[in-house]
Amino acid sequence: IPQDKRQAACETIDGNMSIPPSPLPVPSTPTGNPWTHLDEAGSSLTVDAFLTTLMSQVGNALRRTITVPYADTAGLTVSEWRLLALVAHAGELPFSALVAQSTSDKALVSRALRLLEERGLVALLAQGSTPRKKILCSITPAGRQLHDEVMPVARQHQAAALLALTQEEREVMYRALLKLRGYCQGSQADPATEGGPATADGEA
Repeated sequence: IPQDKRQAACETIDGNMSIPPSPLPVPSTPTGNPWTHLDEAGSSLTVDAFLTTLMSQVGNALRRTITVPYADTAGLTVSEWRLLALVAHAGELPFSALVAQSTSDKALVSRALRLLEERGLVALLAQGSTPRKKILCSITPAGRQLHDEVMPVARQHQAAALLALTQEEREVMYRALLKLRGYCQGSQADPATEGGPATADGEA
């Protein structure tokens, strides 16, 4: 290309010289998902990429933005609502089953159930006369009514969060969560049912 044409190609309309654009940089290989290339030692993982960290962050955020608002409308804490919903779904449940299904520690479940009982939302029946007697929890008519009022709102809030994902993402995440739950249950006995400590509300 002649010199004058190369110069003209670099001139702007007002006659000022412009700097020819630099070639676009070659993009580096993206690090992408830190879980994609993972060795057994987890040597590439930082604490913010830990599964437990992300699950805890997401769980806490979902409780604040989704569960707390509709639990508050019923005058319940998140733990109380969860227990009420579990009992309402089953009709009645042993205390040990409530501890296991709620993924909360025994002390928290016991306190929440007593508060629900005081409000007339559940009934607690002690079975047997030994010190380790079985406690059976059942839903009351008032508890059923409150549950039936809150559940449609709860479903709507839960659906709104899930619909932020595509159908494919929802299907993959559901299968992945079930697989992880199975892995954890197979790795060790559930501490809630074995008498050991468990973290409240399933937080990591």
